[in-house]
Amino acid sequence: MLLAIDIGNTNLHFGLWWDDAWKFTWRARTVHNKMADEYAVLLRNFLDEVELDFKRVNGVAIASVVPALTDTFCDLSHRYFGSKPLVVDHKTNTGVRVDVELPEQVGADRIVNTAAVRALMGGGPAIVIDFGTATTFDVISRDGAYIGGAISPGINLAADALASQTARLFKVELVPPPSAIGRNTTQALQSGIFLGYLGLVEGLVERIKLSLPEADRADTKVIATGGLAPLFDKHSPMIDLVADLLTLDGLRVIWEINNPAA
Repeated sequence: MLLAIDIGNTNLHFGLWWDDAWKFTWRARTVHNKMADEYAVLLRNFLDEVELDFKRVNGVAIASVVPALTDTFCDLSHRYFGSKPLVVDHKTNTGVRVDVELPEQVGADRIVNTAAVRALMGGGPAIVIDFGTATTFDVISRDGAYIGGAISPGINLAADALASQTARLFKVELVPPPSAIGRNTTQALQSGIFLGYLGLVEGLVERIKLSLPEADRADTKVIATGGLAPLFDKHSPMIDLVADLLTLDGLRVIWEINNPAA
């Protein structure tokens, strides 16, 4: 049984893979100063709910953008699962060619997402939009290489900054207003935040496609993942597919590459 762990700045995503399927997945808030034993209690509670225990886990794969928690979960894996985890970075055997100027700066999540697209969707050309604390745009070439992308503040981060840095504005539900012309402050905020962000997403997708070879533009798949992916998919014709478990799938693919016997 493989435990895949996607460590983001805001959320943690756990998945248990066996018998060729994700049997269970869980999400939890990221607490940057929580210790290995505390996260072990969290995981034990998740496993208890489905009548499993630590002994059933014989492999751990980690994608992390929080270095301090990478060490925490490595410690947890050694102590509670008795195994050395596979921690993905640009040096890991992932099956992905990282074709950028500074590969060491590429986040593990972006490499993992590319591995998932390459293995499960036949490769590129593709754009993966990951709606997290930051919204990342990962660009995958026709031959399945990661060739770069774009990073913007996540919509929740932008909305929180607006509310916290202004005296009279406030947090609103992240949904589209009845009209782009807000007739009250709530609607005006929803127009600027949600519709404005939708414009950011669609504008970047269009510009990225124009930066690809002309022969690839019409074939480029746009894949959305992350918690807000279904919401944006509902309101944008540019998104072709929502893949909620894309990062976990990439971790599983990479773990199998590095553990062929398993």
